[in-house]
Amino acid sequence: MNLPKVTIIMATYNRAHFIVETLQSIQNQTFTDWECLIIDDGGTDNTAEVILPILEQDSRFKYLKRPNNYKKGLPGCRNYGIDLAKGEYIIFFDDDDIVHPNNLKTCLEVFKTNSVDFCHYQKLAFERQKPSFESKPTLIQQYISKADIEKIVTQEIGLASCTVMWKKYCFENCRFNEKLLYAEEWECYSRLMSEDFEGIVIDNILYYNRKHPNSNTGEFFKNDTIRVNSKKEAVLLVSENLAAKNLMTPSLLKYLAGFALSFRDQLLLHNILKIAKSSFQIKLYLNMKFYLFPLWKTYKTTLKKLSK
Repeated sequence: MNLPKVTIIMATYNRAHFIVETLQSIQNQTFTDWECLIIDDGGTDNTAEVILPILEQDSRFKYLKRPNNYKKGLPGCRNYGIDLAKGEYIIFFDDDDIVHPNNLKTCLEVFKTNSVDFCHYQKLAFERQKPSFESKPTLIQQYISKADIEKIVTQEIGLASCTVMWKKYCFENCRFNEKLLYAEEWECYSRLMSEDFEGIVIDNILYYNRKHPNSNTGEFFKNDTIRVNSKKEAVLLVSENLAAKNLMTPSLLKYLAGFALSFRDQLLLHNILKIAKSSFQIKLYLNMKFYLFPLWKTYKTTLKKLSK
């Protein structure tokens, strides 16, 4: 039996109203040698019913329920998919977005002409109006590696979960942390980039993420406790990984400590400083900044109003 070239992994949870459009955009891929593993996280809507016609028509789609030995949540579903993947390449798509028809084809062309471990492309957000697909030649922006870890952690280079095609071997010793229910891809991809993997960033927009209030990101910005606490845990895990691999720079420490300041969480700041084995001077500086942060924020807000 011939194995598929690419494994698409899609976690889903109560997205019956969006998922059909997402699956249709995968069916429209100009590269056709793929499998798509749809991992249901225990949803209670009629997702199984609405996707049944697609499953019956196209055997490349496989609908599976997340088993109990993987924790509930996006990371557990993705890890289950990774463990089942038969493709040489792995890519993650969300159940409420739309994929450019040349997504897989473009990424594989990059791999064909470059000896790299992953390909990162661009995404564009949309709300109600279906996006129009642009078509242009592949433009390589830059090559990235462990030397660019600071740009990855600070998200100057935004390796979002659904904007990277990986060679499967990248996940041989790496899985998503199943304790995290937000920022799981930031933590996982930061870990991957702290290894010796090399990739290419291309300028092409190949993915369209749907903006709506019930997305994980939407819930985070509404200060959902679960999402916020997961972000804090991810900050600590990223800090631990950087410190263990001697990759924690002063600017990265400042960036990570900034989360503690914005969350107004002194314990988080204390733990970050402890992990980084910060000097007394750095501890003093960041603790002073913590206490003065509300005044600084008020000053910035006032200055912005006066400048209008």
